[in-house]
Amino acid sequence: MRFIQEFRIPEIIFGRGSIEQVGYCAQRVGAEKVFLVTDPGILKAGWIEAALPFLKREGIHFEIWQELTENPKDFEVEQATRAYLDSQCDAIVAIGGGSPIDVAKAVAVMATHPGTIHDYEGVDKITNPLPPMIMVPSTAGSGADITQFAVIVDSQRSVKMTIVSKSLVPDISITDPLILTTKDPQLTANTGMDVLAHAIEAYVSLAANFLTDSYSLTAIRLISSYLGKSVSSKTNLEAKDAMAKASLLAAIAASNALIGAVHALAHQVGGRFNLPHGMANAILLPHVMEYNFPACIERLADIGEALGQSVDGSNLRQRAKGAIEAVRTLAREVDIAENFTRAGCLYSEEAMNLLSANAAKDACLITNPRDAGIKDIREIFSRAFSRSSVKEGEVHGPQAKDNE
Repeated sequence: MRFIQEFRIPEIIFGRGSIEQVGYCAQRVGAEKVFLVTDPGILKAGWIEAALPFLKREGIHFEIWQELTENPKDFEVEQATRAYLDSQCDAIVAIGGGSPIDVAKAVAVMATHPGTIHDYEGVDKITNPLPPMIMVPSTAGSGADITQFAVIVDSQRSVKMTIVSKSLVPDISITDPLILTTKDPQLTANTGMDVLAHAIEAYVSLAANFLTDSYSLTAIRLISSYLGKSVSSKTNLEAKDAMAKASLLAAIAASNALIGAVHALAHQVGGRFNLPHGMANAILLPHVMEYNFPACIERLADIGEALGQSVDGSNLRQRAKGAIEAVRTLAREVDIAENFTRAGCLYSEEAMNLLSANAAKDACLITNPRDAGIKDIREIFSRAFSRSSVKEGEVHGPQAKDNE
């Protein structure tokens, strides 16, 4: 049986000051007028003002759209699409975090396809060519500037819809680490843990390959060394460069190896409770690693080593368990809430049932290394809400045999 692997990434431009390339990139993709999607925080920080001269220098006209919220909604996509069509733009630029970039991708879909954004939830439902897309990420986190994913909240169901298509891989990604210097510590921590979730899920994914493995492990090493430093100081440029590189590498890995149960469950929490995506991932990550333990002990051991765990005198099982504890330790060090209850999410049986049922339908589960049904997912949620009687750190499910 033949097994063919694909590897897709945008054109990547990286480096301090690289935002100045935005106009030249727009000119190269044939744009005359770009629809510039951003958010109020990026505007306030001055990054749109910094980018506009470079568009003007290349004779590129623009329309700015910023009417979106964290965890962007379907009705915001509708509003943005109308604005795009009315503006007669011929390309899309997003400057911001995952929210503006996801909206930009959704606008590209809806500007060229019938129906509503709900019709494209799932895998490979986009059939028509999309307008050129240029993404300038403002956080070392979401990776949306690289990936084939867009995530939009269905406001009626309070569910995050995952849209997966190779057509959503942008044409150009511009990563300027200097933008990270305007991010507050909490956002830096949340998005940094999101990067870690991308790297770990890609490494244990059923679709991981020799290319994505190297990107994943390098990203994990960078995060282990530099996330705390980046959270501690807005002006530590070495840390900002390292986290920007980690975000880029982890996003490449996640887009090509795909992700797993952490994201499948986090999407539901974000849709219902409007919790920041990176925080949801950070809370869920060690619990999902424990659940996946029997299916990927060797890979978890590799992750433990990449996170700086000592390999001297320890067997495979101990190193794998060390990876889980290293993730918990890192989350504590950057002041992430230890569970959803402490993060302000209200536990209820009705919520657990609905979250679990919706997560079981999420496309991200396809490449999780261990099958997960509704009962399994509900148990993971219970642990993440600190409602389980099982001790923290205990591996549940079939026990893997120790390997020396």
